[in-house]
Amino acid sequence: MKRILFLCTGNSARSQLAEALMRHYRGNEFEVYSAGTDPKGVHPKTVEVLQEIGIDASALRSKHINDLPIKEFDHIITLCDGAARNCPVYSGNGKKTHYGFSDPAAAVGSDEEKILASFRTVRDQIKDFILSFEV
Repeated sequence: MKRILFLCTGNSARSQLAEALMRHYRGNEFEVYSAGTDPKGVHPKTVEVLQEIGIDASALRSKHINDLPIKEFDHIITLCDGAARNCPVYSGNGKKTHYGFSDPAAAVGSDEEKILASFRTVRDQIKDFILSFEV
């Protein structure tokens, strides 16, 4: 089974969404991990928007890249520009790819629904990416 690492700076939203969605839709094809270069904890809206589509996200944990149980991956996918710049070099032949998605955790405003809409939009964009991902 191919190993995939989704890497983001905070490991709070985009990489967590990618990990959960890849496990849910394609977990029989890939061993999936996510981590951050500066983890901040899983954002509550990340859990909420996954639960909206029937994915249990209660086991998600924000992790530092150095805390992962393995260090070699077939694919390292960065989801934010910061992680793309700070992505460590891994041994092995892992393919490094960058797919930038806007940061829903950076959404601001007084309207809670607008912030939630930002998380839903990014969730759906990442889901489309996951479903069309080819090795």
